[in-house]
Amino acid sequence: MKNLLVAMTLITGVSTAAAPQKLIVKLKEGVNAKSMSFFQNKSVNNVRDLKVSFGSFYSVTTDGLSQKSLSDLEADPRVEYVEKSQTYTISPLSSTDVEETIQDVKFEDQWGLKNTGKNSGFWIFRGKEGQDINAEGAWKFTSGTEDIKIAVIDTGVDYNHEDLKENMWINEAEVNGEEGVDDDGNGYVDDVHGYDFANKDGDPMDGQGHGTHCAGVIGALHNSSGIRGVMSDVKLVAIKFLSDAGSGESEDAIASIEYAIKAGVNIMSNSWGGGNFSQALKDSIQAANDAGIIFVAAAGNARSNNDKGSSYPANYKLDNVISVGSMAGSGKKSSFSNHGKKSVHIFAPGSGIISTVPKNKYKKLSGTSMAAPFVTGAMGLLLSSSPDLTPLEARERLEATAVRTKHLKKYTTSGRLDAARLINDERD
Repeated sequence: MKNLLVAMTLITGVSTAAAPQKLIVKLKEGVNAKSMSFFQNKSVNNVRDLKVSFGSFYSVTTDGLSQKSLSDLEADPRVEYVEKSQTYTISPLSSTDVEETIQDVKFEDQWGLKNTGKNSGFWIFRGKEGQDINAEGAWKFTSGTEDIKIAVIDTGVDYNHEDLKENMWINEAEVNGEEGVDDDGNGYVDDVHGYDFANKDGDPMDGQGHGTHCAGVIGALHNSSGIRGVMSDVKLVAIKFLSDAGSGESEDAIASIEYAIKAGVNIMSNSWGGGNFSQALKDSIQAANDAGIIFVAAAGNARSNNDKGSSYPANYKLDNVISVGSMAGSGKKSSFSNHGKKSVHIFAPGSGIISTVPKNKYKKLSGTSMAAPFVTGAMGLLLSSSPDLTPLEARERLEATAVRTKHLKKYTTSGRLDAARLINDERD
């Protein structure tokens, strides 16, 4: 493996006397960490075993580690690889986004589910009727099932929200157990609705709003108040690794994916990104694929071509990864959305999306962060009716049943999401 510090020097052109403050180290199979003298190095402040099922991963915090020490670690035959810890953030909203709190919310306002042309734009940029995910067509066949479990890996979820609480996953062993005790023996205490890896506790309450918004798009209740999710019946697992400031680190992203795998989810919804290529994160997502779990990811909001410049985790070339771009109510690509004929698998509504936010409120937000949960929900509907599909089979069907449009043909090889066509496997 090319020396990490040398690579950094070539890129930055500056001295790299001090090593990164945090590293992810993967040991080879069968290696006993206690045999690693590096972990006792005087410049190593903390070593934490990530305790995941898909390899021996350690988070190592350093203070002024020498280049020689790092080079020796990378060259150690017991080490699979070493990489700098990455920082991930919620996909930033577009600069033109209107963060509007909505008081009187109703289904008729949700253009992503049913676009009337009047509910999906401003007077100067009118929407177009029918440019939606055809939710009502899909609901004629299925509106979901509680058998489908979806991990919302984000800033947490307000599990008490009136439009979400009945669709939240409940860890029965913990809710019926003793407070302060790991009743189900999974290594996490009091994880009733999921886990908070940002703060290392069993309460994944959302203090930012982003995760709750994504959760509402996927699975808000279908009742007489509030909004409707793509699915009316689902179990949402709240996994918080992004802090209330909207950022998180590699070790917590890896731990979140491991938690979701152990919880037995069918789909992971990921409206976050950042950093460079990470073999550790890729290995984690591959482990999810091996477990038969779909990994939906936001393509990013930098107006970039992901074929030319990667946006992670959306750009990992794995069978279970689905990269989602954002479209406006006109059916055109949202101005902020990343795209890529080879790397972005599909587009879904992402401009001016109304959904849940904490404390029983609703907001209108924009971003590929909002588009990804539409696809997550649609894949949940698909698995409700066709539960035996592999992640790759599900993704191929998603692309094959997409509606090809002139507005999106240069941005993706497929088109826009149509949930009814997806469920019925209608192809052109």
